[in-house]
Amino acid sequence: MCRGFFTGQMCRQGKAPDMAEVRNRLREIVGASTNWKDHQQALAERASLSQNLAKSQDELPAKTMKDSAIEAHLPLGTQPALREKYLNYHNSVRYHNSLFLITYRLILVSLVLICYSHTWNKELKRSPLSIVTALVDKIDMRKNIIYPDCDIKFTGHVTWVGKTSIEAKMHMSQYHDGAYTDVLDATFVMVARDPENKRAAFINPLKLESPEEEAIFQQGEINKMRRVELSTASLLKVAPTAEERTLVHSLFLNTLDTRTVSFRSRVLPPNSMWMEDAKMKGLEICHPQERNIFNRIFGGFLMRKAYELGWANACAFAGGRPTLVAVDDIVFRKPVEIGSLLLLSSQVCYTEGIHIQVRVHTEVLDPLTRQHNTTNVFHFTFRVEKDIPAIVPQSYGESMLYLDGKRHFDETMRSQG
Repeated sequence: MCRGFFTGQMCRQGKAPDMAEVRNRLREIVGASTNWKDHQQALAERASLSQNLAKSQDELPAKTMKDSAIEAHLPLGTQPALREKYLNYHNSVRYHNSLFLITYRLILVSLVLICYSHTWNKELKRSPLSIVTALVDKIDMRKNIIYPDCDIKFTGHVTWVGKTSIEAKMHMSQYHDGAYTDVLDATFVMVARDPENKRAAFINPLKLESPEEEAIFQQGEINKMRRVELSTASLLKVAPTAEERTLVHSLFLNTLDTRTVSFRSRVLPPNSMWMEDAKMKGLEICHPQERNIFNRIFGGFLMRKAYELGWANACAFAGGRPTLVAVDDIVFRKPVEIGSLLLLSSQVCYTEGIHIQVRVHTEVLDPLTRQHNTTNVFHFTFRVEKDIPAIVPQSYGESMLYLDGKRHFDETMRSQG
C-alpha cells in the first residue's frame, strides 16, 4: 500500500504530499484562488457554477460509504525531516500542535475531501458545492501519548446524510510496537452550500449496503435527535430542571456566611475558587495566511486558538499541566472574515474530581460599528493528576454556566463510559 500522505489520487509514487499540496488539491476541486489578492475574481468565477446545482436530491445518484472512504498518513516514523516540524525541546510531539496543527487540521482537511468524494461528479471539472463545517459533534481522546517517531494514520468516511448536510467520522491511530493503536475518534457535521456560500445545496443520498452500514446510519440519526434535544433544552431557552435548581440552591447555601442573616454576605468554601477568578481572555487579528479555500478564516485556526486559551486557563486554575479528554458540541455560527478582530473568552465553568470543564466563547468585533457577533462556543474537558479546587458560581448567570458545563461533562463521561 502506498505510504503517502493520502492514498489514491493524492499519492505520488511513495512521496507524501504536504499540507500545501493537499490544500491545492482542494482549491482545484473548488476553483478557489491561490492568492489573497485574486479572491474576488475567483468568487465571481465560482458564481457561474450555480447552474450545475441539483434542483432536488432526487436528481443525484446515490453514493455508498465506500465511495467516500479515505486513508491518510502522517509519516513521522518514515520521514525524519517531517518529524522535526512537530517536536518540542523534550523530543516529544508538541501537544498543542499534535492535536490541532496536526490532528485537527488533517482531520478537517480529510473530512472536506470525504464530503467532496461523496458529492463528486466526474463530468464536472469543478464542484459547484461549497462544503463547510457546521459543527464538531465530538472529539474523544482514546490515548494521550503521541510518539514522535511513529507514523499516524487517519481513516474515515461519510456515516449519515440528510438533504443538505453530512455527518462524517474520522479515526486516528498510531503505529507502535508492531501495530496500530487507537488515539482519537472524531465526529463532524458538514453542510453543502451553493458556490457563493449563500444558501443550502442538495447532496447525494447515501446507499446502505450491509447491516453494519445500516447500524452506522442509524447512529447518525440518533446523533441528530440528540443534538435537537440538547438545543431544545438549552439553558438559554428554558429553565433548569428541578434537580439542577436544587443543585444551584445547595451551592448558594454552601457559600452563605453563617455569622450573618443576609443573602448578600457570601463566603468562599475551603478548597474552592470563585468562578469570576477562573477566566482568561485573548485577542487575535485574523490575517490572510490563516484563510481557508473559501477565503475566510480556517476553522482549524479558530479551534487552535480556543484550545490554547482554554488549556492555559485550565493550567493556571489547576496549577499543573492538564490533559485533553474531549471536545464536544462546537457550532460554527458565523464565518470569520479576513481582517477580523477575534475576541476569545475562556471560563472554567465546572469541576468534578480531577476533571475541569472549560468553555471558550469567541466573537468578532467590528471596530467601525463596535458591534460584537458570536462566532463559536467551544467546550473542552481536561484532566489533571492532582487535587483541584472546586469552582463556585456567585451570580445567576454564573450558575447557568456551571449547569451548562456539568451537562457537557456528564455527556462526555457517558460517551466514554
